[in-house]
Amino acid sequence: MMNPSFARFSGLCATGLLLALAAGCGTLRQTATPQPAFYSLDDARVEARAATRHPATLSMSGPTLIVNPPHAASGYDSQRIIYVREAHKLEYFARSEWVDTPARMVAPLIVAAVETSGAFRAVVLTPSAATGDLRLDTEITRLHHDFSSQPSRVRFTLRAYLVDNRTRRILGSREFDENVDAANESPYGGVVGANRAVQTVLGQLAEFCADTAANWHPPGSEAPKLTEEDLRLNAGR
Repeated sequence: MMNPSFARFSGLCATGLLLALAAGCGTLRQTATPQPAFYSLDDARVEARAATRHPATLSMSGPTLIVNPPHAASGYDSQRIIYVREAHKLEYFARSEWVDTPARMVAPLIVAAVETSGAFRAVVLTPSAATGDLRLDTEITRLHHDFSSQPSRVRFTLRAYLVDNRTRRILGSREFDENVDAANESPYGGVVGANRAVQTVLGQLAEFCADTAANWHPPGSEAPKLTEEDLRLNAGR
């Protein structure tokens, strides 16, 4: 027969063990690290405004464009979503990230946007075995959520160079800078604003590439002579 004192002691030990386990599970639940949220720069729906000035038939005889993957300025080359509250200081959201670096997300969007211009026979993203007449180099110099003013704003800045692949001559360069009001003051509100800013910049980039390529001529070819109508239109500008 079990001693009553020993039985009480055993019961107390069992109760204490259960309480300890319950407390331990509660502590684990409280200290569990929340999972980060991941956001993307989606396929920008760029209007083919440039195509209205460059007929679709041009794409059949136009140059081939090679698009190099964009570079990113220091601080903007990671998946962390950046915000600023004061000049020269970059901060990062603790639990909100991009699904990939902005440069890698933007690369296929550039190709899709420039294709809408109708100014190129083909637009190819490197690495590729294809060779091209022209090359597009780009750099992301800013992509951040700015809380220094209210409402907060998202700023996206892209620098672009269009280069003649044969001569290595820069045909044109431009910096595109867009500020968009954030949808709200949350990381997600900034992501929505970033997508809008990227869409606007890529539309401007497509026009820049089409306009610059229109003044390029294949090696050995002569520039078309201006007609009287062209001269009259140019004089009226």
